[in-house]
Amino acid sequence: MAMTRHSGRWTLEDRFSGPWHYLPVEVPPGACALRVELEYERSGAVMDLGCAGAAGFRGWSGGARRTFVITPDAATPGYLAGEIEPGTWQVVLGLYRLPSGGAEYTVTAEVSSTPGELTPDPAPEMMPPLTDRPAARVLPADSRYRWLAGDLHAHTVHSDGAMTVPELARFAAGRGLDFLAVTDHNTVSHHSELPAASAAHGIALIPGQEVTTEAGHANAFGSIGWVDFREPPDAWLEATRQAGGLLSINHPIGGQVSWIAPMKHRPPLIEVWHWSWLDTRWTTPMGWWMAWDLDAIPIGGSDWHQPGSDAPPGSPTTWVAAEAAEPDAILDAIAAGRTAISASRDGPVLLRLGDEFVASDADGLILAGPAGPKARVRSQLAKFPAADGCHRLVDLTGATVALTG
Repeated sequence: MAMTRHSGRWTLEDRFSGPWHYLPVEVPPGACALRVELEYERSGAVMDLGCAGAAGFRGWSGGARRTFVITPDAATPGYLAGEIEPGTWQVVLGLYRLPSGGAEYTVTAEVSSTPGELTPDPAPEMMPPLTDRPAARVLPADSRYRWLAGDLHAHTVHSDGAMTVPELARFAAGRGLDFLAVTDHNTVSHHSELPAASAAHGIALIPGQEVTTEAGHANAFGSIGWVDFREPPDAWLEATRQAGGLLSINHPIGGQVSWIAPMKHRPPLIEVWHWSWLDTRWTTPMGWWMAWDLDAIPIGGSDWHQPGSDAPPGSPTTWVAAEAAEPDAILDAIAAGRTAISASRDGPVLLRLGDEFVASDADGLILAGPAGPKARVRSQLAKFPAADGCHRLVDLTGATVALTG
């Protein structure tokens, strides 16, 4: 077994020179496994971990892990299994936070040519499907479409989430969702697990990745390959467009992770509703949307990671009028702007159907448009003439309950 060790002290000057740094590891012909471990002073420092093989990207775990293993047949979540190609590999370190005096680190890389000598932890067994899944909610729709309930932002163990892909699929299905986008940070290693988990638990799982940097986060949706987060955001948009996917600006008003990155061109989607909209009487997220791009299609996402820290999947719920409960059909519907957002899967919903607004389960709420309140909803299913711009259902305190673009 060959071993490479790098050690030293990262300083603020290193961070100023660039957020990502690369430590070479020579991989000889015949290698069948690579194991990397990062150790560093934790007091005031946060370092991210990733890997580039001789032929390109092989994975990213950010700050969620300190070690990973890659073999031809399996890899630590966040990393891509496959040939351990000979040549120079790079351990990628992100210097996310450093104290004033810097931080000492050690990176140890082991390369094995003996099958079975280095292996990742085994994947957990598949979970049994639910037996008591909530019935689908039926909303008024054009005859060509069905309104599907979903969530466009969630994480698994492939980045910093607590659940495996099957666990997340089962959990979201149990909350009555028809679809879920799995958007782990800066990796696509989870994509290979989505079809089996989708079939097992009866929920459409949309391949996604949360392109994550200090200047902002963006979800790239679709089977589009890995988007290089080290490039400027306009390059993310171009890569996503070229591959037939969709890009969304995430939680633009989200405290320390708000969007501050400049862009020459606007992505088609914006995550208007995110759990960080702590008080829905605030109009800040909608104000940002209007200032950023009036034509951006609104979507919502819980940004689910683990119990006790985030809103659960479906909080908020994104509704999509799609021809089928399949990832491609759902993404086509989103691209066409057939979306609505509600606070929950079973709460009031405001839909745009042709030249009408339809308010469902919203008796007593108020329909509001860009210029303010317009009408009171006086039945469980009410219709109003449609108009341009974002419209909302609000309660008597002015809190948003549902919205549509």
